Parts: sequence; C-alpha cells; structure tokens
Amino acid sequence: MSQEIAPASANDRRRRLFTVLAMVVGTVGVIWLIYWLFVGSKHVETEDAYVQASTAQVTALVSGALVSVPVHETQVVKKGDVLAVIEPADYRYALARARADLDQTERRVRQYFANDKALAAQAEARASDIARAQAELRRAEVEYNRRKALAGAGAVSGDELTAAETALASARSAFAQAQAQAVAAGEQQKAANSLIAGAGVSDNPEVAAARARLAQAELDLGRTVVKAPVDGVVTGNSVEIGQKVATGAPLMKIVPVQRAYVEANFKEGQLRKVRPGQEVELVSDIYGSKVKFHGKVVGLAGGTGAAFALIPAQNATGNWIKVVQRVPVRIALDPKELADHPLRVGLSMKAAIDISEK
Repeated sequence: MSQEIAPASANDRRRRLFTVLAMVVGTVGVIWLIYWLFVGSKHVETEDAYVQASTAQVTALVSGALVSVPVHETQVVKKGDVLAVIEPADYRYALARARADLDQTERRVRQYFANDKALAAQAEARASDIARAQAELRRAEVEYNRRKALAGAGAVSGDELTAAETALASARSAFAQAQAQAVAAGEQQKAANSLIAGAGVSDNPEVAAARARLAQAELDLGRTVVKAPVDGVVTGNSVEIGQKVATGAPLMKIVPVQRAYVEANFKEGQLRKVRPGQEVELVSDIYGSKVKFHGKVVGLAGGTGAAFALIPAQNATGNWIKVVQRVPVRIALDPKELADHPLRVGLSMKAAIDISEK
C-alpha cells in the first residue's frame, strides 16, 4: 500500500507544479497583454538616441596674428562675448587710407562739376563768337558785293575792291574758326558731363566705390574682434596667442546646449504611426530614470543613416542580406527641463513616442 501511495503523491505534486506554472504563465501573459493593449501598443521606444545641437563654427574672417584669446575650453559664453582678437594695426592703417581716398575722390568729383560749369560757360561764349563772326561775314559780303557792283562803273578803285575781297575772306575764315571752336567746346562739355551725369557728388560712381572701400575697411577692422555668434559652451578651441591665422581658418566651436535636441533612430517598422507633434518621454543615462525629459517630434529625416553614409551600402549583389534600417527622428526638448538638467552633445538617451494620438 505504501508503494502505491508514493507514486500517487508524486503525481499530485507534479500536477500541482504544472498547475502553478500554468497559472504563472497565464498571469504573466495576461499582464503582458494588458500592458500591450494599454501601454506597449501606444508607444514606440528606442535606446539608439543621442543629444545633438546645431554647433556654431567660429572662423577667422580676416587674417593676422592673435593678440588675445580670453576664453578657454568648456567656458560658457553669451552671444557677443569676445572669443579672440586679431592684431588690428594693419586694418587701422587700411581704414585711414580708405578715409583719405574717399575725401580725395569727393574733391575730384566736385572738380568735375566745376569743370562742367566752366565748359558750359565756354560753350556759350563760343556760340556768341559764332554769332559775331556770322554778322561780320554778312557785313563783309555786303561791302564786297557793293564795291564789286561799283567797280564796273569805275566808281571804286581796284585797291578798294581788293581790300573788300580780303576782308570777306578773313570774315569767312573767322566764321569757320568760330564754328570749329564751338564744336570742340561742345565735345569737351559732353566729356565732362559724362563724368557727372545723373548723380550728385554723393551718388557719383567714383565716390560710391570709395565709400564702399571705406565700409569694407571698417568691416575688416571690426572683424579683428571675434565674437560669439550664439550662447553656448566653448569646445574645440585650438588657437593660442601669437598664432597667425588665415581668413577662413577655424578657431573654435560654440555648442548651444540650451537649444539641444535629440536625434532618435527608430527602426523602419516602428515609424508607421509616428507623426510630427507627438509627445515624447526621454531618459538620459547621465541623470538616470528618476529624471524624465519631455519633448515633441519635430520631424523625420529625409532618409536612413545608411543612405547618407560616406560609403553607401551596395545592395545590388548576389550576397544581399536584408538589414532593418533606422530613420533619424528629431525631437525637441522642453527648454525649462533642459535648463534644470543641462545635457551635452553626444549623450545617450532612451526615447518613447506616444503614438496613441493620430
């Protein structure tokens, strides 16, 4: 009897264990189903997310030796703070030359106007000379014709007729000379007028060009003081006092951490219901799960990361293997939360997008 009872008791224990196991599995399944229905199906998550920011590259806009670099790596700066100073002496001299050139050009253009007035008066005088010469020519023609008519009757001597003929030739020559001088004066006036036509002294092209050179000289002098373009943290500072920099040379970077955002890389199958404006909950490794950031989806990238890689994947081969692709999703963070818990570019994040709202 005892041998028959022992197997029965073992079977009962096994049945109870299987029953308990089935109940546990069933309970876990029900809990998972409830979680999926109320939470999991309404969120998509990824740990492939990192803090990013639109970093400002600071470059030298003029060349020269650095005489001051008052900032250091990791320093927090405000927009307009001085980051570096380039030796300004050469640019001060260039500015002085540009000012002198503008003054000289204005004087030269004023002389153009004065010459134009003088040539206009000269042209008027030449017109008067033509009128006088024409009057003299007419008088000489009348005198000559009158004496010629009288010479036939013997009333005028040959000497008088010759004198009248000479006076007529001289009058004609004087008239022709007056006309030539008037034409020359007119051409000179046109040439002078072309230098000032359509503009005053301040609007003259030569003055405008000199003023532009002055403005460029002022701009270059101002650019010897390199200022922060945005608020942020100094990073990548690679310059020292005394170093000579060329135009366009990178000096440092300013990371606007107060405007940081998150770039989360979701699998392509997770993006079916992701839309701009959806709420996002994020956790940073640096602060742990106790600090939660809240943000919104700004938009999806125009392609996957592989599509814009330096060496894109070559899928048109016989050894093709399908790889699940990820698409970057840009997430804007709450500025107040970002101010309370600052982040740095490159930090890891965990992002969960609420896709329950269509």
